[in-house]
Formats: sequence, structure tokens, C-alpha cells
Amino acid sequence: MERINENTIRVLIGNDDLSARGITVLDLLGNHQQIESFFYSILEEVDVDRQFQDNEAVTFQVLPNRNGLELFISKNVGDDADGDDAFDDNGANISGAVDFDSSSTDQVSDFLKAQLQGRDDDDERKTEIQDDDPDDLKGVVNNPDVPTKEVVLQLGDFEDLVAIAKSLRLDGAVSNLYKYRDHYYLDLVFFTDQTTPETIKDDVAVALEYANKTSITSDVLAEHGDKVMDTSALELARHYFK
Repeated sequence: MERINENTIRVLIGNDDLSARGITVLDLLGNHQQIESFFYSILEEVDVDRQFQDNEAVTFQVLPNRNGLELFISKNVGDDADGDDAFDDNGANISGAVDFDSSSTDQVSDFLKAQLQGRDDDDERKTEIQDDDPDDLKGVVNNPDVPTKEVVLQLGDFEDLVAIAKSLRLDGAVSNLYKYRDHYYLDLVFFTDQTTPETIKDDVAVALEYANKTSITSDVLAEHGDKVMDTSALELARHYFK
């Protein structure tokens, strides 16, 4: 924790800290109540003299990175809470973070998703995660003229996705991660004109070493679940959690 100025606290939350609390960055993507509870629990922990907790004008700014989260907690923001750039005492711009309050959890989730999916200017991430353009792949998946076979698997926890990602490298397929009713589901979409039934069977067999078959369909997940990772879930998990 670092007190930037009278009205702002900067908190660095590492992946180890998240694990100690039984939470991952991905848990914050699909559970808005968990986002709010988590941020306020951090506030209680660092604001021992209650200078911020007793102030109604507390806002959070969150900036995820590969090592965890960077959280800025501000009070008495007044006219500065209109989305303008914010600066600390040294003139450093902290507006790369996203403002959070109880009405903006969708924005936080979208921001975290964008960060995890590498939609920034980091060339290393772009080349490591996946060579194909995710938008192009989405177009192929959504094209009714492209023959596909979908397999949905239920994961015991998020670590199962990481284990599958380490063991399975898909060719001619994409992978989506959903959260539905407190469970993670891996949706594998195989392009049957680019692979063989034997390859599909082998790939599913590898995934089933860490997952279970389920009667939940991809249509149910798309309609009622929260999509955590789109198109390249295995590649993203392999990149960020290797």
C-alpha cells in the first residue's frame, strides 16, 4: 500500500495475494457482486483509520496487469469524478485505470476482459497469444455455412482450464470459457472441414482428463452464462498462467 496523496491510496495486489483470498482475476469478470465485495474488503484492510470508509465519495480505479491488480482508492473526488484524467502528487497519470462504483461493474468486467485478451499495444502479447485474428475467427464460428462440432465440458475449477491448456493445443478449433451457476465451462468448437473425427476424439479425450461431460449446451451458456474468454480461452490461459 502507498499513500499517493491526501485523497488517494495505491494498492498493489499480486497474484499470490489473490490466491490467498481464494480469488483470481477471472473470478472478477463474471461476478459483479464479487467485484464490489473484493474492493471494499481491500479498503477495510488498508484503511485502518477509516478516513476513506467513512467518506461517501469513495471511488476505485482498477488496472490489471500480468502480476495481479493495481488498485487506486480515492475520496472527495468532487468535480474530478467526471472521467477526466487523474494525477498523483508526482504528476503521474493514473487515468489508465477504470473508475468503479456500484453502477459501473459492467465497465470493470469489460476492461478486465480486454486486458486479459491482450487488446493493447503490447506486440509481445499479440504474437504469443495467437497468430489468428480473434475477430476473423468469430466470423468463421458464427458463419452457418462453416461446419462445426461443439463439445461442452464442465470444469471443477479454473485450475482445470490451465491444466488443459498446458496439455492440449488445438488445430482447426477454437475455445470459449463460460461461467454459469458458479461453475466454469469450456466450449470447444471444432471446424470439421479442417480436422478429422479421430483428431476431435483425441483432443476431447485429453480435455476429459481434467474435465467432465455435461448436459449443458453451448446455447444455454451463451444465453444464460457469462462469457469469460472468447475464441482463444486455451491460448490465453496458457499465456497468462504458464
